[in-house]
Amino acid sequence: MILIVDDKRENLFSLQRLLQIHKFKVDTANSGEEALKKILKNFYALIILDVQMPGMDGFEVAEAISGYGRSKETPIIFLSAVKINKTFITKGYDSGGIDYVTKPFDPDVLLLKVKTFHRLSEQRRELKDIQLILQEEIEFRKKAEKELSHSIEELRSILESIPQIAFLTDANGAVEFVNQHWFNYSNDKLVFPETAPDGETIAECMQATIRSREQQVIDVSIRNLKTGQFRFHRLSVTPVKKDDRIIRWVNIFTDIHDQKMANQLLEQRVAERTEELHKINIELEASNHDLQQYASVASHDLKEPLRKIQIYSDRIRNQYLKSDSDVDVYMNKIMTSSQRMTILINDLLNYSRLSGDGLFEITNINTILEELIFDLELLIAEKNASINISVFPEMEVIPGQIRQLFQNIISNSIKFSKKDLPPVIDITAEITDSRNPDLDPTGSGGYCRITISDNGIGFNEIYKDKIFNMFQRLHSKEAFEGTGIGLAIVKKIIDKHNGVITVQSKEDRGTSFTLILPIFQSSNIPVKANASANI
Repeated sequence: MILIVDDKRENLFSLQRLLQIHKFKVDTANSGEEALKKILKNFYALIILDVQMPGMDGFEVAEAISGYGRSKETPIIFLSAVKINKTFITKGYDSGGIDYVTKPFDPDVLLLKVKTFHRLSEQRRELKDIQLILQEEIEFRKKAEKELSHSIEELRSILESIPQIAFLTDANGAVEFVNQHWFNYSNDKLVFPETAPDGETIAECMQATIRSREQQVIDVSIRNLKTGQFRFHRLSVTPVKKDDRIIRWVNIFTDIHDQKMANQLLEQRVAERTEELHKINIELEASNHDLQQYASVASHDLKEPLRKIQIYSDRIRNQYLKSDSDVDVYMNKIMTSSQRMTILINDLLNYSRLSGDGLFEITNINTILEELIFDLELLIAEKNASINISVFPEMEVIPGQIRQLFQNIISNSIKFSKKDLPPVIDITAEITDSRNPDLDPTGSGGYCRITISDNGIGFNEIYKDKIFNMFQRLHSKEAFEGTGIGLAIVKKIIDKHNGVITVQSKEDRGTSFTLILPIFQSSNIPVKANASANI
């Protein structure tokens, strides 16, 4: 902005219009006092000052401006129509003016002077601003260098006090500082410790890290000068950055030799133990096979005398004890006990067979259920039972075990039915993507969610975690026949098929089993299926 100072309004107006036409911002004052007030508040790139004014003349105003620090370098052009001799011109320059123009003046010449001095003033101000910025930058850099130097000294003090080998390098990997522990592994500050022949050198590790520009942790083996032994160390290489520029690297060797040796010994022992467990597993598999063979033979040998006990007891009762009712009662107890023993032997044999390997194969579950319903038709007819079965997807299962699973649950549902109400059993199959029985089926996924529910006598759910245990019974053997092994067999079959089973029940409200089985054991291939059928 340019300030024009003149006591005559017509002069102010003409000069103001001339400069405004040429895109200059202009401010005016009609006295020296007003000019000084404005100079105190504003910055001006140029002042055009009339010499002859009432009150303070132009020379006095110029001298006052030169004494004010903020505007003392502001260029001043004097204008005068009266004081045009050499004495006044000299006084103008002595007062701080840079030019002295006499009236009348050529507007074009004045305009050229204004443009030149205005440009010089702006350049001077810009240079001053740049100089100020540079001074601030220099001060900032000095402070930063001082802080960095202080930080480096602190870092060196820290590295000197730690028990590990520590050293600093510049951005290119040249060593600048090493602590006292360095000399246990190298005689020279500039020579890296010797590494094992089969490993990378420290220089190679450093160059690889410098290329990566990232922190690296490397296990190396370096030679101790006193013992000559190569010891394992963990080398941590960390960059020190300034303005996203790496200026040096902090490097620390940590002795991990004892830990490494202990890990190697542990790994060796784990390998040895794994080998021992492998051998034990082989022996255990052979023992299980022998045990199954023994169980099969033992059950056969036990069933044969039981069969004879039943046959001869029946003959004795029919031929000799019909007239003696008391003895007949005892004989009935003998036959009932032998029958129960036969069932128990069969259940134990079935349970033991589940430990063996079974072959998984793609199986039509509905076919298995149809065959099972056919085999149970007498029991179903006797109880007037109704069984509703969904259409199952084909699944990868062990067919014999899945048949045993459904037979045990369905037989239980018929057995534990209400006396005055025909049993109704619903078997549904839905596709889902989760093994979580609490989540709703999704209609697609790699699992089949099977629900088997009935309207039987149910049980108190406080026993729900016990019913899958061996020989666990919730009712007396006099009230309901059974050995308490059936649901234990079911649980073992579910485990064999990598599935889960849960049960919900209320007394006198029925029971519902939820089974979730993988559709395919090798990989869970998504499947969609849903239909139903009645039997």
